[in-house]
Amino acid sequence: MITFITGNKHKVIEAENIFKDYDINLEHIDLGYCEPQGTLEEVAISGAKYASRKLNKPVIVEDAGLFIKALKGFPGTYSSYVQETLGNQGILKLLDGVNDRYAEFRSVIGYCAPNSEPKIFLGKVIGEIAVEEKGDLGFAFDSIFYVPAEGKTFGELTTEEKNQFSHRKNSLEKFIKWYSIQ
Repeated sequence: MITFITGNKHKVIEAENIFKDYDINLEHIDLGYCEPQGTLEEVAISGAKYASRKLNKPVIVEDAGLFIKALKGFPGTYSSYVQETLGNQGILKLLDGVNDRYAEFRSVIGYCAPNSEPKIFLGKVIGEIAVEEKGDLGFAFDSIFYVPAEGKTFGELTTEEKNQFSHRKNSLEKFIKWYSIQ
């Protein structure tokens, strides 16, 4: 049993679908924690350490972000805030007329058990920012994150399709492989 600390129900659904392939049960607790201003790794380390100490059990947290090359990595660690304030249309407007639309979704899983130091696991997926929103599946930036290999945005993929290769799948699988040999 792994305890996943998040307030994002979409992340829980994605994680449950990934963990079931490994016969690992996922417990979900929405435990708010202070996120330091810093990298995805720093946020994941801080959150995992806090939640593990508070609940006195092993936990994972996840921090993710959209990193757009033409915007020097923006929104990056501010992705959630930017999604709430600018939204997808704001990002599309910032990239209006920009040819290099390379982007990465990155996910960092932070794991911590009581009386131990946190471990982190980075996953990413490469794509580009579409010129318009497509698809109503997924959440947040999914409808503007285009994956050339799939010929679709994340917003056009079911959770099962997205979980074949997503940034979250990559970070969770790295964690699971490490965790299963502990």
